[in-house]
Amino acid sequence: MNADKPNRRRRVMLWIAAVLGVVVVAGAVVISVAPSRYLPWDTAEFPVTDLSALTTDQVRVLELLRAEHEQGRPGTFYSDGIDEEWCADFVSWIMREAGRPLSNPNSGSWRIPGVYTLQEYYQGIDAYSENDGSYTPDIGDVVIYDSSRLSGQHTNIVVSVDGDKAITVGGNEFGKVRVHDLDWTTDSAVVGFGTLHP
Repeated sequence: MNADKPNRRRRVMLWIAAVLGVVVVAGAVVISVAPSRYLPWDTAEFPVTDLSALTTDQVRVLELLRAEHEQGRPGTFYSDGIDEEWCADFVSWIMREAGRPLSNPNSGSWRIPGVYTLQEYYQGIDAYSENDGSYTPDIGDVVIYDSSRLSGQHTNIVVSVDGDKAITVGGNEFGKVRVHDLDWTTDSAVVGFGTLHP
């Protein structure tokens, strides 16, 4: 019986090592496939943009996004006090404040709390472009991400475009309003864009 104790201890140690190995590998896979917009250490600065070539609507959207990025308000500020996932609430709030209010197709409210409903809204007003390579997003466009990633559906707003690369600002990204780089041609989570200029 005493001879069995070292074998049992060895089996337990091997089992623990195997579990830890799986956890480390799973963590590495999650980090490698997660888009940069969701990593907590992503601390991109708000881009400097030449406003002279932009429309009045684009300038208003940019100014609001810059101000909210600096403010650091809680998500409930953008969601009428409701504690919920607030990326679409943030987009809705920005557009309302910019004088381009959205209209929830289910309630008529300016606030569209769900990404799928946000996509439906843009499709319903003929201001939605699929991410199929035929459309280049512009400043003020709303990016729609699908739910195939670990983080689920998401949305944010384009603040800068340079070739196939863009910079976006979004709410509810690790609980904050954050700036991120985006290559919409290679990021399979990007399904389309709600255009600022239908």
